[in-house]
Amino acid sequence: MSNLLSGAKILLNCLGRENVDCIFGYPGGVTLPLYDALYDHPIRHVLVRHEQNAAFAAQGYARATGKVGVCCATSGPGATNLVTGLVDAMMDSIPIVALTGQVSTKLMGSDAFQEADTFGITRSATKHNFLIKNIADLPQAIHEAFYIAASGRPGPVLVDVTKDVFQGQAHYAPVTEIHLPGYKVYSEGHNGQIRRAAQMIWESERPFVYAGGGIIAANASDALRSFVELLDAPAVCTLMGLGAIPSEHPNFISLPGMHGSYAANMAFSNTDLIIALGVRFDDRVTGRLSSFAPHAKVIHVDIDPAEIGKNRHADLPIVGDVKRVIPKLSSELRDLSPAMKEKNSAARQAWWKQIREWKEEHPLRPEISDSEVKPQHLMAEIDRLSGGRAIVASDVGQHQMWAAQLVRFNEPRLWINSGGLGSMGFGLPAAIGAQFARPDKLVFAVVGDGGFQMSIPELATIANHALPIKIVVMNNGYLGMVRQWQELFYNNRLSEVQLTSFPDAEKLAGAYGFTGRTVTSASEMPQALMAAVAEPGPYLLNVKVSPFENVFPMVPAGGALNEMVLRPPQPVEA
Repeated sequence: MSNLLSGAKILLNCLGRENVDCIFGYPGGVTLPLYDALYDHPIRHVLVRHEQNAAFAAQGYARATGKVGVCCATSGPGATNLVTGLVDAMMDSIPIVALTGQVSTKLMGSDAFQEADTFGITRSATKHNFLIKNIADLPQAIHEAFYIAASGRPGPVLVDVTKDVFQGQAHYAPVTEIHLPGYKVYSEGHNGQIRRAAQMIWESERPFVYAGGGIIAANASDALRSFVELLDAPAVCTLMGLGAIPSEHPNFISLPGMHGSYAANMAFSNTDLIIALGVRFDDRVTGRLSSFAPHAKVIHVDIDPAEIGKNRHADLPIVGDVKRVIPKLSSELRDLSPAMKEKNSAARQAWWKQIREWKEEHPLRPEISDSEVKPQHLMAEIDRLSGGRAIVASDVGQHQMWAAQLVRFNEPRLWINSGGLGSMGFGLPAAIGAQFARPDKLVFAVVGDGGFQMSIPELATIANHALPIKIVVMNNGYLGMVRQWQELFYNNRLSEVQLTSFPDAEKLAGAYGFTGRTVTSASEMPQALMAAVAEPGPYLLNVKVSPFENVFPMVPAGGALNEMVLRPPQPVEA
């Protein structure tokens, strides 16, 4: 027999059935009934200090586990503060469910206190959203929200619940079936297209695997690694896909694109076949689209049909889940005749020889100075201490690119960053979500001095829960990436990019009850990092680095990949 429960308790029961164990949120007036029910409920609630950070923390949780992250905010400003985090999750295809409160149904449209059209505002910021004005609709909507968020191409879903629904009473019967007739997920891939793809691959002389965040989202890393080894092809992973192939794998080249390696970008410029798996041909990868991979045919596998052909024409499109398609493709490759497999063997060996020469000619290597801390040296030390096994949650900017270039990720779900939207302030709250999700893991929050100051209030969250996050601030005194562009493309007219003050790290961390330290010399930096890692609790390490160091290689905006700038301009000798 069903039970008579409040809407708030029904919602929590639904979350329990979805195996939710952690919610990141901030309470307010209309969500008080939910928080009152939560008081006696086993689901853990993490009180963040800003609703935007609740969404970022939910993303960190989702990115580190593959589960749906959950965040919660009240009506009006609470809900609108979530929007940046929702768009961020939308751009990077991260499954989160956002729960928001709404004013009572009878007050809607009256400009009531803390009323906002959350449903309308978030329509374009989410994969789907719900407005619940009838308690009978609540259970089905919650379970549909989780299904939509996690299935197909993942993304954020918002459920806006009116206060009278939270307070109302209804008989609760568990939902046993999800039926969404208008929602189609194509997962298997077309068998005929897969067979043709296998033929194209063995016929190519210079195949190149281009893997993205879709591999991580689909938990397809093992399938990808087996495929790359079977084909023995060079492979790159996008900013969102790092870790899909272990960084130490011999077939892995690097990150490609605007700040990718010379070898990766030259390979794109010379390949005759791109095998694109779970990618969207983002502009930061392709550079000038009309000049991207001019000699290549494209096999494009993606679960979202809207992505195939959107930016680059696919000679052979396959709509499907990469975790299901890649093993089928591998099977087809094995079944082709030995003569077919050996047809271009010599050409493929020459292709590998060329790739290795490009890697040796211009490697991604850290710069080290005796007089100052180079940012690249800092990232190399983080890499040494992480061993390719730590979670690194990055903010946005130069440090993000240096970390992507120089820190190894030998497992999926270790690299957590805001790729598509590029949201400053992301790194610290995302690290919080990741540490709650993976308490067994060493977690670094690698942030810049700009982004860190957007999320300083979350030091309280870290302190309250004694989260052993190692916060490493790469402090160059500037909004570094903006300064780099102003220097290179705006005649060095540095307008409003200098950060003239930064809090004393020892005093700031001490105010929250944990350890902080500032490092100014290259000689003390490695030891200081080791001390931070050895500390059982949280640690704030403020590392003052070379203020005018720029990220290279760099493809200028609007440039082609083979037009990358490899190093700073050298002074002309008289």
